[in-house]
Amino acid sequence: MKPTPNSPPEAAPLLAFGAHPDDIEFGCGGIVAREALAGRAVHLVVCSRGESATHGTPAERAVEAAAAAAQLGATLEFIELDGDARLEIRPAHARRLAEVIRRVRPGAVLAPSQVAHQHPDHHRLGHLVAEAALLARYAGLAELRALPAHAIGPLFFYAVTPEAEPAGATPVLIDISAPTVIAAWTGAMAAHATQVRARPYIELQVARARVLGLRAGVEYAQALYPAAPLLFDSLAPLLRPARSF
Repeated sequence: MKPTPNSPPEAAPLLAFGAHPDDIEFGCGGIVAREALAGRAVHLVVCSRGESATHGTPAERAVEAAAAAAQLGATLEFIELDGDARLEIRPAHARRLAEVIRRVRPGAVLAPSQVAHQHPDHHRLGHLVAEAALLARYAGLAELRALPAHAIGPLFFYAVTPEAEPAGATPVLIDISAPTVIAAWTGAMAAHATQVRARPYIELQVARARVLGLRAGVEYAQALYPAAPLLFDSLAPLLRPARSF
């Protein structure tokens, strides 16, 4: 989890933030599984224990999250901010998340989308992570001087639900069709038993991935939305359009 300062972005850890114990698994779990199975270190940070949820106690949900992270091949930590359904956008929270970024030193970061029409904790966390990614770069920030500054590679947003997909934005599609990836992802979602017993969350997310995959000419895909334009050295990585119709 601690790359050398000169580690290329593709070799550095992947860091994913979720507001609740199941957000990462439902929103981008297939991508997390794919990266972990490819050998990348993946670290998950969950910013509440689902204290306000209709189903499951905080203790149950923490156990489920640990089991899900193991299924994905990721490490997991919880951090305490304001609690479930109480998250506020505060400078202190952005600095707390920036501290995590400096400690993990990721190449890429995943966070919930900033679209307002979803659970308010989701879009607020998306804003906080975007601020934290900037603060992590500022070496002179007094509260963070104990850790060296770190500039991440790309920041990507994921959509936990269809309503959270940014309108008009062109996504980056990640092929998650490999059977081992699908098995790890669905196993991680199933680990959140208190949630999947209440609603067909697994079916919803697999169906979303199947539709994206069909559109792109693969079996399954998940979408990420870049926070900034992506820079490539050449056209070579861009010669596979996600279009089959």
